[in-house]
Amino acid sequence: MKTFLLISTLMFSFSIFAIEIGESIPQFTIQDHMNNTVRSDDFKNKWTVLFFYPKADTPGCTKQACAFRDNSKKITEMGVQIYGISINTVEDQKKFSEKYNLNFPLLADADAKVSKLFDVKRPFLPVAKRWTFIINPEGKIVDIGEDVDPVLDSERVVNRIKEIKKK
Repeated sequence: MKTFLLISTLMFSFSIFAIEIGESIPQFTIQDHMNNTVRSDDFKNKWTVLFFYPKADTPGCTKQACAFRDNSKKITEMGVQIYGISINTVEDQKKFSEKYNLNFPLLADADAKVSKLFDVKRPFLPVAKRWTFIINPEGKIVDIGEDVDPVLDSERVVNRIKEIKKK
């Protein structure tokens, strides 16, 4: 019984600070796969997609990143910048980007600080959840895709952006 209560308490504590639609994105500074500095303030004044994936160059993450690559023209033509992010080093992200010819920045969250800010860090594991955030030009979250399908996520994003921009 004590173990159950401890696990329940830990699980609740991890989700108590969940980020929600309508909130401003947290402040952060991070390096991309080319070792350029990216700040959360860079997301202002433009639409942004920030997709978190567990680990570079694994089957599901490769499918997701390649689907965003293949749909990037549709997304960028709507005035939206794409960023992928995982708990990997700059070097790992660079290799992943080069191997699959990815045409958007990959952010290297090796210390998991940004993943924790977005509440996507998996408890006890060095990976992020597969969640996707759509951020408006004011820096507010307008859509959260939780536990998204890696193959279908980019198409879901295209459709959601169209719906959101119609409002």
